[in-house]
Amino acid sequence: MLLALCGELASMNSKRLNGKVAIITGAAQGQGKATALRFALEGALVTCFDIQALEKVQETVDEIKKLGSDGIAIHGDVSKPLDIDTCINSTIKKFGRIDVLVNCAGIMIMKPFLEQTERDFQRVMDVNVKGTFLFTQKVMPLMLNQGRGKIIIYASIDSFVAEENASPYVASKGALKSLVTALAVEFAAKGININAVAPGQIDTAMLRQATDGHPELTEFLISSRRFLGFRGRRLRKWNNARRGWGVALSLSRTGLNPHDNSSL
Repeated sequence: MLLALCGELASMNSKRLNGKVAIITGAAQGQGKATALRFALEGALVTCFDIQALEKVQETVDEIKKLGSDGIAIHGDVSKPLDIDTCINSTIKKFGRIDVLVNCAGIMIMKPFLEQTERDFQRVMDVNVKGTFLFTQKVMPLMLNQGRGKIIIYASIDSFVAEENASPYVASKGALKSLVTALAVEFAAKGININAVAPGQIDTAMLRQATDGHPELTEFLISSRRFLGFRGRRLRKWNNARRGWGVALSLSRTGLNPHDNSSL
């Protein structure tokens, strides 16, 4: 379905990322896969990194090649430095450089706060925050040597508002928003754009896994306004992958002022 979605938009393709090299984490499914396919349609060469089985990651790469671009599949855990090193080294060996890093890998554990365990909290933080921190830190020297680079971090509407029964996830996404702000201040003058994309609930495998096989809860979360914003106001959300990758694509284009760093 994601490939068909990209095909529908082929007439709009202006190859805005032609020849650019991107690493996208969490690229085996959901928002990460949608982003990888759209980048490929725009001419990017894509390294797909995911903790899913290598065969699953390769499926995304196979679809990328059907779109006329190229990519490689890397199996690994974003919270493990050696796996990140393998991904970066493989990308450099294959494509020669890294222009864009999209930190999309993430997990969500939905339980009431009093039922969340220390292990639950640690795993969410390891993947969502530590993984993003490590990947960005390891890619940054390469981009600084190039004098340019785009780093995109998938935060969430939960970076700004509260969602029930997902306290570790909400905390992790708040941390990512702050991380983007800190990095933007530090690296804007050095030619590196760092931005956050903050979509609402999207119907992905991650959300369905988080709701533990209760499809009625998944549909409820997607279709209802289950977020409390400032002063308790209910907020609207996105429920498909289009807007997320659309924002990521815009933030990856050439010609973006290095001082354009924000959360969208």
